Formats: sequence, structure tokens, C-alpha cells
Amino acid sequence: MPSPAEMYAEARAQRQHPITAEFAAEQRFELDPFQVAGCRALEGGSSVLVAAPTGAGKTIVGEFAIHLAMRSPADKAFYTTPMKALSNQKFRELQDVYGPENVGLLTGDTNINGDARVVVMTTEVLRNMIYAGSRALDGLRYVVMDEVHYLADRFRGAVWEEVIIHLPESVRLIGLSATVSNAEEFGDWIGTVRGDTEVIVSETRPVPLEQHVLAKGELIPLFDEHSVSEVNRELLRLGRGFSSGGSGGRGQGGRGRHRGAPRPRFAGRLDRAAAIDLLEHRNLLPAIFFIFSRVGCEQAVEQARRSGIRLTSREEREQIREIVRQRTATLQDEDLGVLGFFEWSDNLERGIAAHHAGILPVFKEVVEELFQKKLVKVVFATETLALGINMPARTVVLEKLEKFNGEARVPITSGEYTQLTGRAGRRGIDVEGHAVVHWTEGVDPEAVASLASRRTYPLNSSFRPTYNMAVNLIDQFGQEPAREILESSFAQFQADRAVVGLAREVRRAEESLAGYLASMTCHLGDFAEYAGIRRELTDLEKKARRDVTASKARQEQRRQQMAKLKKRLQRHPCHQCAEREQHARWGERYYRLKRTTDKQRREITSRTGTVARQFDRIVDVLAALDYVGFDGDGSASLTDTGRTMKRIYGDRDLLVAESLRRGLWRELDPASLAALACSLVYEPRRGEQGGDFALPRGPFREALDATERLWAELDDLEQDHRLPGTAPIAPGLAQAMHLWARGVILDRVLGTADMAAGDFVRWAKQTIDLLDQISIVAEGDLGRTARRALDAVRRGIVAYSGV
Repeated sequence: MPSPAEMYAEARAQRQHPITAEFAAEQRFELDPFQVAGCRALEGGSSVLVAAPTGAGKTIVGEFAIHLAMRSPADKAFYTTPMKALSNQKFRELQDVYGPENVGLLTGDTNINGDARVVVMTTEVLRNMIYAGSRALDGLRYVVMDEVHYLADRFRGAVWEEVIIHLPESVRLIGLSATVSNAEEFGDWIGTVRGDTEVIVSETRPVPLEQHVLAKGELIPLFDEHSVSEVNRELLRLGRGFSSGGSGGRGQGGRGRHRGAPRPRFAGRLDRAAAIDLLEHRNLLPAIFFIFSRVGCEQAVEQARRSGIRLTSREEREQIREIVRQRTATLQDEDLGVLGFFEWSDNLERGIAAHHAGILPVFKEVVEELFQKKLVKVVFATETLALGINMPARTVVLEKLEKFNGEARVPITSGEYTQLTGRAGRRGIDVEGHAVVHWTEGVDPEAVASLASRRTYPLNSSFRPTYNMAVNLIDQFGQEPAREILESSFAQFQADRAVVGLAREVRRAEESLAGYLASMTCHLGDFAEYAGIRRELTDLEKKARRDVTASKARQEQRRQQMAKLKKRLQRHPCHQCAEREQHARWGERYYRLKRTTDKQRREITSRTGTVARQFDRIVDVLAALDYVGFDGDGSASLTDTGRTMKRIYGDRDLLVAESLRRGLWRELDPASLAALACSLVYEPRRGEQGGDFALPRGPFREALDATERLWAELDDLEQDHRLPGTAPIAPGLAQAMHLWARGVILDRVLGTADMAAGDFVRWAKQTIDLLDQISIVAEGDLGRTARRALDAVRRGIVAYSGV
């Protein structure tokens, strides 16, 4: 029970933060201390970084920011996420709270009510809006960046830093992060570039997590019951003797098992159906089985299906059928067979499903909805499910503790373990969550315990300048200020924390210098020039007084120099100004501050400066291709071609811009342009690119050959400037996209693509995104062709957004 002093302090805090108290009273749960602290910080006018475990309720702080925005008719709030699926989910949640008329969605390929007061979007959309100077930013007061630790993603992480750096100063930032070990460092950086920022860290799970190992048909506690860190001795003994075999088991249970099915003997590893049966018997469903393979997820569903598992009641099956009917009504009947619809829906009625990136988006969304409603009891998923989608379970099962990273099988990290097992335990439903590691031969119990004990991981920047970033920064700020902005990145902050502080001081000093210049403006002439002569004369006089031992020749030389300066001073038009001394005082302040600032710039240059040097190399490439020109004073500015690149985003921004300038795609019809755009965005999975593949005939091949020659030319230029370049063009999906844009049926297209429907939809939407950019920046017929190509690709399963 709190003491009287604590009760008094809390009452006083509630009086100081009445909006937080009002918001807290409206919630279904009593807010945790870290949630209250985050809301109070926002109410007090600060930005905030909240780092807390998965499922702890970080989003409450983001929702409070929206609550604050909705209290004032002039304020707006943006809610950003790293993935379209997360954006779609949050969009629906906020619509339920604030009504469809007040909530919008922007995900690149979806635009719903974009002028609403609350808009959910992917982070890239916000970055593009900032660079385009969108009017939608008017009135923006709060930006929530959910899953902000995505900043470490080596492919997309730079976007988060761009947004944090470039948001208007009046915007309050709400960063929601998983528990990272350097949250304070990250918060310090945000505070450096955005001003007052409060860092709130919580390592407390709202639902305690019980750790188990599933071995020999038993759920064995990972830790000793008397210790939170000591490995269970029974498990250690089992580990040492496991290779000798053995069997054992528990009695058959589970209301949903197919009656009469033989119960397997537990000789080591349980099959999946038996594992589900055990969890159901222990009342540990619903469960997510994480399997680090799409094929493995589909095989697991099939194994469970063949075993005769049925985990649902008749009433639940009726609910599932109705939800499936409603959510898939827009799918065309002729596509249902090729999409595996009937087997998929039958599995749902059994209470089982798969969830991975290869599944059609609408199918994934149905699985998520049914799991949230406790209608689907078991989901076999890849780790993409762990990235923020609201699908908490009672139990999480890890079948293996290693995964394929594209090159080799590697152990999962403690951070990945924490992210995956963080799905276990539903707040307000479960007393505790359960994490289960499925035993495999060679597993070290102490290694498992180490993964489970270390709940944090470091957040490291992946920021790097791009051509698009460079042209936008140069156009808005100029080359030198752009370099200083890049010195403020989290990447540079981590490389040398002092540089960020210096860079910010320089930026502030430049504002003061501009003010001093304005204050010493003289109607008779250039007072800055006059002040410079005066400063040079003062410095020379000081040297003459100090250096009394100088030779006569040296003294005479100085006298002559001073005499010349005095004549120049007296002849200068500003010397006759009645306000000369007042201007001069501002001039003295200007030169004192400029001297300090020049010293700081030299200090910044002498430090690592890796990000700025990369930027300089990019500017050199842009200059070599005439995207950037230089004025007489050496300052960079964009050419007309350079301004075209401002609206081209993506890893191949330079290749796209140069192809447009050289007219390489002018002869293409809409289907061929769609195929070529697909070749520029497509990234084959490991092993997919090998061998021969069919390509569309006609002008496409000529355009592809010309684009590939251009890629090689640009690659050589980048290597000459010590830049990494981009991967070769990948036309492996070109034929399938060409067929799709021509209206060919889905069955034939997927057969040509040799990929899952969900994968094809994902690449089609990225193709649409690039075609949209081309339609905006290309001139004449090519722009119109791009729009027709975009419309041709956006049909059927691609057109259905799943919102």
C-alpha cells in the first residue's frame, strides 16, 4: 500500500497532468507506471522514447498522442509503422475509436482519406511527404513511430533517421521501441536533433513468462523453481543422457483430437500433432509455432490436417465460415482454386493456419482476425509475424533455435528470441504466458537459458546517404548545410557522439550569424566587407603591439599594411554611416562567432565524418552526370535533371533517373514497361536467379539490354568514386509481370512466376510504386504509358488492398 507521501505526490501529479488522468480513466486496464510516465511527458510538451517488452502496451503512449491531437481542431497526428500490414491493422483500430471520417491510411499503393486529422502510414510515405513539402504536413503536431528499432534494418533503416532529422521542430515525436540495451543512447540522439526528449524504459512484462523445454513428451521448466537464472538440473541431466534415447509419455487427452488416432510414443522429439495435443491438454492454446521456413509452415499445417486434428466447436466453425465469406467476397471465383482457397478455409475451420510472407495478404489478414478472436487455435508462422502485428497467444513454441539468414544457418540472437517469445501472454486474459523450446539433438540447455535471460539487444544505425536523399537535401539546404545535417545522423552519433553536438552548435550558430548580418546591414554599402577590413586592421595592430622584438623591416612592413587598410577603411562608403559604430558592434559579434564556428567545422572535418564523406562522393557522381552544378562560389545546386530525381525513391534511383533522361524506355508499351519496372524492383530469393528464363519479346529486350549496359556504366562510375553500387538487374519475374499486365489469368501467371501468390502480389505492388513515380516525373507519352501500365497491374488479387 502506498505511503501518505506517495499518495500525495500522485495526487499532485494528477492535478498537473489532468489530460493524462482523464485518458487513463477511459482505458480498459489500469495504466502501468511507464505508460503514465510517457503520457505525462507528452502532456508536458516533450517528445518521448518508450522502450518496453513486446506486449507491454507501448502503443498506449502513441494513442495518447492522438488523443491530444484530437482535442484541438487545428492539430493533426501521424502514426507510422514499418509494414503495410501493421498500418492496415492500426488504421482499423483507430477507425473504431475516432470514426472513419477522422482516420486515413497511406501505404504507397493505398490512399484512403489522406487529408484526415489522424493518418496511418508506412514510414517511407512520411519521408517522401517531407521531401516533397506536402501540404498534408500543415498542422502536424504529433508523429508516432511504432517499432522505431526498425531503424537498425540494413535495407530500410535509413528512412527512420531521415524522418527524425527532418520533421519540423514543432512536431513532437513518440518513438515506440522494443527493449534495446542502448535506449538511453538512442534517446540522447533524438534529444540532440529534436530537442527535449524523455526516455522511458520498462523491462517488466505485464504478463509473466514461463519458460519450458518440450522433451520426451513433457514440458520441463527451463529454470530451477527456486531460481530465475539457474538451469533446471533435471533438464541438464536429460541433456547429457538424451542421445541414449528412451521413451515415455502422458495419457491421451484433448477434446479436439480425432478419436481413435494412435498416440505416438515419445522417443525424443514430438511430432507436431502430438505437441498440439499436449498443449491443448494443458490448456495452453492458442499457440504460435515459429518455424523459420515458409515450406516448413505449410508442411506443419498439412501434417496437423492429416492427423485429423479439429480444435473448433460447431459454433466456432460457423463463425469462421462467415468471416471468411465476408473478407474474401471480392476474390474472383476462377482464382479460388489456384489460390488454394478451399483447403485453406477447411484448415481454418479445423482451427489451424499458416502465416508467412508468401501468403496472399487477404488470407493473412483473415488468419490474424480469427486468431485474435480465439477461433483459430494454432498458427505456424515465420518470424515476420513477430514484427509488431497484434497476435498475442497463450503459448509460443520455437521448433528450432537457428534460422537461415540467406547464406547459412545461424543461431537466433537473444533479441530475436525476446521478440518471438514476447507474443506469449495475453494481457487481461492470461495469468502468465508460456515459451516452449522444442528439443532437438545437440541443444545446450544453458545456451537456451542464456537466450531467455538476456532480454535486450543493441540498436545500431544502418544510415547511409542515397542519391535521392542528396538531391533533396541540396535543393532544400545547399551542399554544406546538407553535410552538417548528415553529421547529425544516429550513425555519426554512434561513431563519434561529440560530432552531433558540434554539428548542432554550428547549425544554431549559422542562424545567429544570419541575424548578425541582417543587423549590421548598411544602406550605404556592404558593411560585412567594411567590418572585415576593420577586423583585419585590429588583428594587425594587436600583432604589432605584442611582437615588440620584431625586426625594423618587419615593423615597417606592418606599418605599411596598416596604412593601406586605414585608407581602404576611410574610403569605404560605410565609413560615413551615422550608425557605423552600432553596425560595427554587430560586426564584431559576427566575426567572433564566425571564428568559433570555423574552428568547430574544422574539428568536425578532422573527426571520422564517414557519413559526410559518403555524401561528398555521391555529389561527385551526381556532378559527373550533370544532376548537380556548381555556382561561381563553388556551392552546389540542382540542374533540371537533378530536380527530376527528387521524386524517384528506391535503391535504383540513379538508374531510373538516367534511363528516363536517355529515353531508354520511350518505345515500350504498358505491359513491357511494367515488366521492366518489375526487373528493377525484384530481388530474387537465394537460388531463384540461376538458369535461363523466358523474357517478353519485342522492344522489351532492347530496352532491357540498354538498361543493363547503363547499369554497368553507372557501376563503373560508382566504383571509381569508392561507392558500393547496386546489384545487377533481376529480370526473373519480367515474363510473369508482362503476362499479368496483359490480362492473362492468374493460374498461368503464377505458374510462369513459379512463386506463391503472396510473393507475386508483393512484387506487383512494388512495381506499381515505381510505375507511379515514373508517371509523375516522365514527360509526354512515357508518363501516360506508365499510368496505363500501373492500371494494368493493379487488377484482381493485386487490386485488393485487404483494408
